[in-house]
Amino acid sequence: MTPHVVPDPQAGAAVKAADRAHVFHSWSAQGLIDPLAVAGAEGSYFWDYDGNRYLDFTSGLVYTNIGYQHPKVVAAIQEQAGKLATFAPAFAVDVRSEAARLIAERTPGDLNKIFFTNGGAEAVENAVRMARLHTGRHKVLSAFRSYHGATSTAINLTGDPRRWASDTGSAGVVRFWAPFLYRSPFYAETEQQECERALAHLEDTIAFEGPGTIAAIILETVPGTAGIMTPPPGYLAGVREICDRYGIVFVLDEVMAGFGRTGKWFAAEHFDVVPDLMTFAKGVNSGYVPLGGVAISEEIAATFATRPYPGGLTYSGHPLACAAAVATIQVMEDEKVVENAARIGEKVLGPGLRELAERHPSVGEVRGLGVFWALDLVKNKETREPLVPYNAAGEANAPMAAFGAAAKKNGLWPFVNMNRTHAVPACNVSEDEVREGLAALDAALAVADEHTV
Repeated sequence: MTPHVVPDPQAGAAVKAADRAHVFHSWSAQGLIDPLAVAGAEGSYFWDYDGNRYLDFTSGLVYTNIGYQHPKVVAAIQEQAGKLATFAPAFAVDVRSEAARLIAERTPGDLNKIFFTNGGAEAVENAVRMARLHTGRHKVLSAFRSYHGATSTAINLTGDPRRWASDTGSAGVVRFWAPFLYRSPFYAETEQQECERALAHLEDTIAFEGPGTIAAIILETVPGTAGIMTPPPGYLAGVREICDRYGIVFVLDEVMAGFGRTGKWFAAEHFDVVPDLMTFAKGVNSGYVPLGGVAISEEIAATFATRPYPGGLTYSGHPLACAAAVATIQVMEDEKVVENAARIGEKVLGPGLRELAERHPSVGEVRGLGVFWALDLVKNKETREPLVPYNAAGEANAPMAAFGAAAKKNGLWPFVNMNRTHAVPACNVSEDEVREGLAALDAALAVADEHTV
């Protein structure tokens, strides 16, 4: 239970004033934003200084997989701070070794070596560097409708509009269309057609780019921010086969989908596929202290057995972050958090969202698994025209802005991106909390319905 919220508007105003005076926010026009001043958080909820409490259906940025302020993880960070608050990455440190062991035990296949980073974008940067050095090739293939981070290589790999301002066109990146049946670029009518045509398109892209020039193919196992498009059966296995045939490194980005989010430790388990490199971050320690990494296959690790790997980070495997990871993984095991995510998705969240779709003309499609879901909002279910245009802003985005405002008015903090809202609560969310969120979504979707035709 979250504590009783005592309003303190004066303190909130001071926090807001300091923020506006000195904090430069990401992805924002600084003069057009009005960030909420947060007073506290616990479990699946957070609250502001005016006494408003919100059920967080965003999990922060899809990372608080065990909710806010879990006492065992907070205690582990405090204990580690008292023991060894920091130490350079070149040394063997007990908590760093233990975090790597626990992660490697849960990754699929032979991904037994862990390179630690501070977050997901750095993990992607280093995975691509490893692939290029391992193969001696430079090009990397990535999908439209993807997000891999905001650092130099990662932003060029990204397949959404956040890339546009930073895309130099010279990073060795080639993009292709991954499968997405609801808005198929291949005019497919079934999942099997979508899979077959997407794989044929990928093969064509490789053929025309030159197989001997391509170091890696990187895919989000289940694309997150771009819309939670679960790949059709056989697609990832098909990509794996193509990579094996051409000597291309297969990289799966599990930064968002990993650590229980899909009802498995890693989403790759749903598709019985093992990549050569796997990136992770976010849920590895519920975001309590920044941590990410690359899980590395034995073959790629062997490349650097006697050849130095030319990369590193001052805070790689930071003891506080690793202590949080060890505690988080133990909590997830002890409290059966991964199993809860699977059960909630199958029994409560998925059925509840599909029931909303039946009643609301603004919901074109429901897709997801575990506690990783998206509602594709449309103007018209028959034409599938999005509720707002692609990358809409200002007045053009008014219908989605109205939906988001309605959700917050009903005590739900929504994840809204373009014409979608994502339902991504904590992996240990309760059935009652999900039902509370569904009721708030129900009311907010009534506002979206006003913009349908």
